[in-house]
Amino acid sequence: MAKGCLICAVIQLCGFAVLHFLGVLPFTYRIPLSTVVGTAVSLLGFVILCLSVQKAAGMADQKAMKAQMQLSYNARLLLQAGWVVLAFLLPFFTVIAAAAPLLYPTVIILFLQKQGKLVEPSTRKNPESSEEEEEDHLESFEV
Repeated sequence: MAKGCLICAVIQLCGFAVLHFLGVLPFTYRIPLSTVVGTAVSLLGFVILCLSVQKAAGMADQKAMKAQMQLSYNARLLLQAGWVVLAFLLPFFTVIAAAAPLLYPTVIILFLQKQGKLVEPSTRKNPESSEEEEEDHLESFEV
């Protein structure tokens, strides 16, 4: 994930440099600073997600597991929202350059899935569904 974020950050900085050379916006220290800190916040959110999934996977109680994952989601959302607000309020950050890195993990995961590098289709474990579940899904579409 870190390599992918580094590649995305370089692409982002190159994009801002192109915009600078086209005269659209100035390329100041604020853009690389915002990109680096935004990437760090993005990686921190991904690390929190990984640790939470590991912790939740070891839990036997489904309610506790769900509560753990909800707490993790809320914490990561608050972290990202706090970062965007901070980037908006502080004069030495650029909001767009600070917020764009928050999308890096999603972009990287989608790219890796498209390449088939995350999980091989033959090794995926599909949960077996019972007839009751299938009936429930069918009934929800009946008029």
